[in-house]
Amino acid sequence: MERWLTIGEVSERTGVSASALRFYERKGLIGAERSTGAQRRYRSDVLRRVAVIRVGQRVGMSLQEIAAGLSSLPSERVPTKADWERLSRSWRARLEARIRLLEGLRDDLSSCIGCGCLSLRRCALYNPQDRERALGPGPRYLLGDEPDPARHAA
Repeated sequence: MERWLTIGEVSERTGVSASALRFYERKGLIGAERSTGAQRRYRSDVLRRVAVIRVGQRVGMSLQEIAAGLSSLPSERVPTKADWERLSRSWRARLEARIRLLEGLRDDLSSCIGCGCLSLRRCALYNPQDRERALGPGPRYLLGDEPDPARHAA
């Protein structure tokens, strides 16, 4: 027997406002049925979906990325452990790339990041005369490029 929750109950359990839940529903992230009185009723598994949405947003995933992942879950039944594992695998590479980027930001912000500012003494060694700009915009070393002595020999 499925357990159904009102929008107020879902809001209370998830810490997400009713207006945000309605927004998630309009965007296709969650679904609701209507009672005979036209009130929204959510299956209890919506609690997990909302938790995934909130955590995904906190780690920098866009709602489009989250929606794409959630759309792979069955809508006609409660997702199983295998369904959630499949979703997790599909996000793994993207999340690991974000983890590496965050670790780089945490560990390397006090050194040259290849952004071209040349404000730190080490920048003149790692990125003399801002030669790394040839690799593209942004903090090249945080984005995964390595200083290349051959580029600096020119």
